[in-house]
Amino acid sequence: MRLRVKLPLLLTALFATAPVSAADLMQVYREALANDAQYAAARATAEAGREKLPQGLAGLLPIIGVSANTTANNNDYFFGNAQFNSRGYNVNLTQPLFRWQNFVQYNQSKLLVAQSEANFAQAQQDLILRVAQAYFDVLNAEENLLAVRANKTSIVQQLEQAKKNFEVGTATITDTHEAQSRFDLAVAQEIAADSDLEVKRHALRLIVGKDSGELSRLKPQAILAPPQPASMDQWVDAAEKDSFVVQAQQAAAEVAGQEVERARAGHYPTLDVVANYGDTAAGASQFGPGSYDIVSRNIGLQLNIPIYQGGLVNSATREAAAHRTASQALLENARRTAALGARQSYLGVVNGIAQVHALEAALVSSQSALASNKLGYEVGVRINIDVLNAEQQVYSTQRDLAKARFDTLLAELRLKATVGALGEQDLQQVNTLFEAK
Repeated sequence: MRLRVKLPLLLTALFATAPVSAADLMQVYREALANDAQYAAARATAEAGREKLPQGLAGLLPIIGVSANTTANNNDYFFGNAQFNSRGYNVNLTQPLFRWQNFVQYNQSKLLVAQSEANFAQAQQDLILRVAQAYFDVLNAEENLLAVRANKTSIVQQLEQAKKNFEVGTATITDTHEAQSRFDLAVAQEIAADSDLEVKRHALRLIVGKDSGELSRLKPQAILAPPQPASMDQWVDAAEKDSFVVQAQQAAAEVAGQEVERARAGHYPTLDVVANYGDTAAGASQFGPGSYDIVSRNIGLQLNIPIYQGGLVNSATREAAAHRTASQALLENARRTAALGARQSYLGVVNGIAQVHALEAALVSSQSALASNKLGYEVGVRINIDVLNAEQQVYSTQRDLAKARFDTLLAELRLKATVGALGEQDLQQVNTLFEAK
């Protein structure tokens, strides 16, 4: 978007007012909820993971089967031929009483569901972070392009003035060459900035599924709050316990630990209740005067004792033990990574706020320096290059200030994500810092 404003207004306003039709952060997030492919895949994966519980429970419930048959018999004997129909059906029921591996598998299924839910919760947090990152990247790219174009406009004015001064003999050709060099560089920077903005818009479109159009801008008076509690150690401790990545790996480690017990249960006997109801009937043949119908009813206990399986159980137990060790190592790594992420994000917020304050002061100073250089140039104590450098410093400071604000907001969201506390309400709170539609 090309902004046509006077130079003093450009120097005093950090962000332009968003157009009426601008999409805010929450609107973009809701579009992403409906259209983001990664989130859709995570949601479907969570639905699949919830099915582990009924699958595990199935190992403790009875198994019922029905079979039926009908046969046309045509048998030749030395004394003649027998033709008749026979038919029958059987209903079988097996109710496990003691199958230790099934009990272990049921407990594992609960942990697998917990792992799936933790992964899905992490995917929800990741979506918020990806939306915020892409949204801020677009706004930052727009600010960069705005600064480049404003600098270019200022250089054009200086170039025209330098040419006029050279024509009337009040300046040397050096001023013109310097201004022309700055102008050529500004053109190249504008091309790069415009290309970067297009890439950032496509990155946002990848998440949202469509072009979001103009975006709401951060309020110039937006106040960035420090993290609460104001103790990095508290955030680190919470991250090591409450991070969804840690929770998912904790469940995986417990599943791996129980897998050792499940594999070892291959040595244990099993005990089932078995019941059968059957009905077998046959029609009359030329050798028999009538048909018969036999009904059978059976119920009992079935005990199976494994003796030797070629070393399979021992090998499977050793394999499960190795996987358990690996899972415990991954859990420790997840805790350390979560702690590191909490420290980085906490420092990103604290130092980011300090950087914003410093850049705000630097912007005021650079604006004063520009005004002084312009006045000095008019009275002949400053040269054209001094004014150009001062203008460049103003635009660079404005761009750096915008980036520092966006980086700090993103660090706040990431800090809450490290402790598993990032939700839609946090994004809504950030959204209040942006210009309303």
